[in-house]
Amino acid sequence: MSLLLGVNIDHVATLRQARYAMNPDAPILEPSILEAALEAKAGGADSITVHVREDRRHMQDDDARLVRREIDLPLNLELANTAEMVAFACDLKPDFACLVPEKREEVTTEGGLDVIGNQDSLRQTVAKLQSSGIQVSLFIDSERGQIQAAADIGAEMIELHTGTFALTTGKEHESEIRRLQSGADLGNSLGLRVNAGHGIHLDNIKDLFYVKNLKEFNIGHTLISRALIVGMRAAVKEMKVAMQEYPTTQ
Repeated sequence: MSLLLGVNIDHVATLRQARYAMNPDAPILEPSILEAALEAKAGGADSITVHVREDRRHMQDDDARLVRREIDLPLNLELANTAEMVAFACDLKPDFACLVPEKREEVTTEGGLDVIGNQDSLRQTVAKLQSSGIQVSLFIDSERGQIQAAADIGAEMIELHTGTFALTTGKEHESEIRRLQSGADLGNSLGLRVNAGHGIHLDNIKDLFYVKNLKEFNIGHTLISRALIVGMRAAVKEMKVAMQEYPTTQ
């Protein structure tokens, strides 16, 4: 199976909220979350990702509901491990739920979830989400202990955090590629579906082709940025074409 592309449309909402956060009932709210998702689908997206944060800084509850109702692609909901957000996920019933760390002061998610330090709570959350028919992923750093813990608490998937990979060069960059490969190998051996995301763009994506056993890239910021120039459909199509070079006979 070819490498899948999950398109994160959070930053479409970021742009909308810059103008309309204080006027949610304005006659026209733009850019449109629904149009962005439809254009991503037209460009070849395999799934749509939205992150409804506790502080609702970009995506709103109704945005997620709209995408779930109107877009016939798998929906991946990113969420914090809190009672409020887990209840929202169980009501929304996305196809996938990706548990992520969340800090109020950060601009975007930075770093992976500490599964080792929160196993009891996460085990309960994973079971609750799964009981609602939702497959669960954990956004984690490529560390052996965290990956093993993800398998131990019953998650079906992990998403390896590629943010450090995206910010490094030279020997450090090569080291990050090896670290991601080790994590992907371990996750695969434990029966986990291994995805990757954060900071992936057209200039660094080929370096990730050295990492075997990956199933999906979740990409957002660079696609929204590129969409400002060429449109969402074309931006997603460009990424899908680039991803075709990922070796599938692994």
